[in-house]
Amino acid sequence: MNWEQLISNKRFGLEELHLKRKDDRTEFQRDYDRLIFSAPFRRLQNKTQVFPLPGSIFVHNRLTHSLEVSSVGRSLGNDVARELIKKHGWDERSPLTEAGAIVSAACLAHDLGNPPFGHSGERAIGTFFSEGRGEWLRTYTEPGTNERLTDAEWNDLIHFEGNANAFRLLTHHFNGRRKGGFVMTYSTLASIVKYPFSSTLAGEHAKFGFFQSEAGDYARIAEELGIPRIDSPKGTAKYARHPFVYLVEAADDICYEIMDIEDAHKLKILNTADTRELLLAFFAPERQASIRRNMQLVSDVNEQVVYLRSCVIGCLESECVRVFTEHEDELLDGTFKGTLIDHISEVPRKAFRQCEERAFDSIYRSKDVVDIELAGFKVISTLLDLMTEAVCHPEKAYSQLLINRVSTQYDIRAEKLYDRIMAVLDYISGMTDVYALDLYRKINGMSLPIV
Repeated sequence: MNWEQLISNKRFGLEELHLKRKDDRTEFQRDYDRLIFSAPFRRLQNKTQVFPLPGSIFVHNRLTHSLEVSSVGRSLGNDVARELIKKHGWDERSPLTEAGAIVSAACLAHDLGNPPFGHSGERAIGTFFSEGRGEWLRTYTEPGTNERLTDAEWNDLIHFEGNANAFRLLTHHFNGRRKGGFVMTYSTLASIVKYPFSSTLAGEHAKFGFFQSEAGDYARIAEELGIPRIDSPKGTAKYARHPFVYLVEAADDICYEIMDIEDAHKLKILNTADTRELLLAFFAPERQASIRRNMQLVSDVNEQVVYLRSCVIGCLESECVRVFTEHEDELLDGTFKGTLIDHISEVPRKAFRQCEERAFDSIYRSKDVVDIELAGFKVISTLLDLMTEAVCHPEKAYSQLLINRVSTQYDIRAEKLYDRIMAVLDYISGMTDVYALDLYRKINGMSLPIV
């Protein structure tokens, strides 16, 4: 791969249209602005990140998380560009100067496809089909057509993945939307695809980058950007990652792990002493002494943790820039293994793993987090049960009531069975936590409109 080809401002769905702009924004900055003002992005404010949506204490939701990831991603992209331009002796006209804008836009978009109720929402959808009430669809045959879901289509359902759903949301031609979805640039779209292969290769981790419905779209993007296809033992299309994916992934990993520690401290899941110990462990002893002195300049404990957190993010950002720059050739060859975090220096890498372990033991298994997962499973499974039944048997009176409630942008009446089920997933995954819960209550007769 080469940077000249990897950085393309061609827009997906508007390839033949060359617009003359009247302002100084680049096409990648337009991507960012287009996302910021979009309805799917606004809905992230009411989608769970890890902890239940806030009461008296504000913790992160999907929107604040995405904004923070975008901020870190912009720094990573700009710093990598500066280092590589200096390394190769390029001038300021290098396409790499756009790295910060591309990565920050991709970071904004990376969670757009996540359903309500956090990661439990993804699991709820997948397990509904693999081991829940949706299993019957595996052998269901359309009356009069003998149409059934293919193995590849079934894999999309049982391995439902938010990353693949984000790519679909950005590229799919929903009813009433222009060709090409959001009409984003090719480089921004490629930068969000963390797992550049289909669900056929999802494996036990259930990770993949695009549904069967968008496989051709990604192939088109990969060809345009010169992203090579890698041989797969199953003969299924698999590609190298766009190098900027590693920066988006690093920004997400940094914010996810470190901000969860801060939120856990605010919620008193972690005490102050443990929080300080976890965050100070990222630094060598001499640097720890300097940080401790600076911490004494503020008396508020929460502000001390905020300062510590900012130091850690700065440390990890610098380390990831170094790793990316040193491994540029492997990233361009598609041979780089693991994540950027896997290759940072021993002290911060060990501290990061300690945060991961502590988060898994103390945060992700905490009562509040488990409770939201239990509720999410019930709500999403019920909605899926009713809606999949409705699109398979639309002639029934109750099915018609449910179908009529769905926005016309979703192709809920598509001819093909797979397309109708994907439209159901589009509808449900686009809901906020509150909307999904409200619909669940109404369908179950637990709440009625006030007359």
